[in-house]
Amino acid sequence: MSEAPPLGVYVHWPYCARICPYCDFNVFRDRGRRDEQAALKAAILDDLRAQRALTGERNLVSVFLGGGTPSLMDPDWAGEIIALARTLWTPTADLEVSLEANPTDAEASRYAGFAAAGVNRLSLGLQALDDPTLKMLGRDHGADEARRAARLAAGVFPRLSIDLIYARPGQTPWAWAAELAEAVDLGAEHISPYQLTIEAGTAFDRAVRRGTLVPPGEDLAAVLFETTQAVLEAAGFDAYEVSNHARGEAARSRHNLVYWQGLDYVGAGPGAHGRLTRGGVRHATHAAARPADYVARVAQTGRGFATSEALSELEAAEERLLAGLRIDDGVAYAQLEALGLTPDHPEVAALTRQGLVAEDGLRLRATRAGRLVLDALTMRLALAEQG
Repeated sequence: MSEAPPLGVYVHWPYCARICPYCDFNVFRDRGRRDEQAALKAAILDDLRAQRALTGERNLVSVFLGGGTPSLMDPDWAGEIIALARTLWTPTADLEVSLEANPTDAEASRYAGFAAAGVNRLSLGLQALDDPTLKMLGRDHGADEARRAARLAAGVFPRLSIDLIYARPGQTPWAWAAELAEAVDLGAEHISPYQLTIEAGTAFDRAVRRGTLVPPGEDLAAVLFETTQAVLEAAGFDAYEVSNHARGEAARSRHNLVYWQGLDYVGAGPGAHGRLTRGGVRHATHAAARPADYVARVAQTGRGFATSEALSELEAAEERLLAGLRIDDGVAYAQLEALGLTPDHPEVAALTRQGLVAEDGLRLRATRAGRLVLDALTMRLALAEQG
């Protein structure tokens, strides 16, 4: 097997049956135009082939089909994408192949097809387990559908991850604890509870500004965060990342760790981001956002990304700081030299005394208390040398 640095592949399938009011991803309403989608699939395959020339031979640790709603894709198309990625790069023995899915009955009926296509990990967007909340979140499935889909997926795929949204309007810690406990009983080995974030330009953003949607305040949000940690920790899940919990190290998301550990990844599909190291310099790629523009760009240039920017040492270090502080392993000080951060730096020492940063001579790590204020903590560290 090749000794080349490991690599992940992210493929963005942008179509959704419904656009959720909290979503600010690069998504488009699925109009059922098969010819258009077939052209996109073909462009993604061509894009992957072209980017192989940039990466050279690499060990492939993960393939992630995200979106959008890639479970709306023809399973055979997913199989083509997965097979090509395995051909272009050298798959590791434990290659993780993930697919994002919604728990509608229609999508659940396709699980066996995706498993046959090579998907071995399903990331299931339950988001909630009660009908009024699901309606408020704009989801197109009910709570019973969510339960059925999760149980079916647990029997079809070797690995199952469940996404949930908390810090919702009117949510109490007791109700959230009960919901988490029910999610644990559905059989997932990985649970990703995401705090509801009001993103600019979304329908929820407009509702908040009108006063018709009132998210919990900071104090209640903090209690809900602590409730999350307590319930999942008691159920045998470790919080290896601020919003991700796994039953043991083997259940951790390899693809997400590609991001958080600063590894390279190819991004293909409309709006997909990538990070590729060439000539010792890390480059950020960003594909054309609209499906038609992406297809046209691949046809014209061979690659889908509209921009490729060489990151400076400072920019690369800032990315490592932002991503690395999210995981319990943290980030090596050696990767933060451009920021001037060391265990003895006055700002690091101050944050250590405050209990927000762990005392560690090799790695910069946020404590549990630090994770509660992670955005502010990261900003203080990123700006430490400027102060």
